[in-house]
Amino acid sequence: MIVDDQELVRSGIEMILGRAPGITVVGQAADGRDALDLIELAQPDVVLMDIRMPRLDGVAATERMMSLPSPPRVLILTTFDLDEHVFAALRAGAAAFLLKDTPGDELVHAIRTVASGKSLLHPAITQRVIEHFLAHRPPVDGAPAMALLTEREREVLLDVARGFSNAEVAERLYLSEATVKTHVSRVLAKLDLRDRTQAVVWAYEHGVVIPGQT
Repeated sequence: MIVDDQELVRSGIEMILGRAPGITVVGQAADGRDALDLIELAQPDVVLMDIRMPRLDGVAATERMMSLPSPPRVLILTTFDLDEHVFAALRAGAAAFLLKDTPGDELVHAIRTVASGKSLLHPAITQRVIEHFLAHRPPVDGAPAMALLTEREREVLLDVARGFSNAEVAERLYLSEATVKTHVSRVLAKLDLRDRTQAVVWAYEHGVVIPGQT
């Protein structure tokens, strides 16, 4: 589903996606409120969400979508990556974000990646956005939640937050990649997080990783 207040943008994206095998545009909305009204009928797997829109913006719409029983994966479209609204959208549960000038083939690849449940954001970009908006904020006390994790799970969370892939974490901790995936799933479940992107945001917000730390 495409959500953008500019009809030409929606039409252009639909034209690009219309040429992509296996992708169907099930609906369009001009703002977040219309998107929420349409989502139950359209049942999209992925929502391409603009940020700045009238009536209900992309951040608020994303947050409300995440409260649905089976929320879609939300892919934020923005004109500027270091935007406080991008950070807010990631914090609200968006799976990833793309710049609006992204080439069509990259947009198609991003939709397929997000729809499959995989992480799309390049770790360096994710960290740059998060660090930019958390550098001068005191961390939230994460000790009570971290106490729910085993020592190995804490190690995995730290490496995920630092931007390492499952394969890299496996190599660093002398584990199999399948074991790392299991640990990541348990970390997400214990901290009530949806995906790796939220895990990175959570780790920075709770002082597990300090902005600027490698």
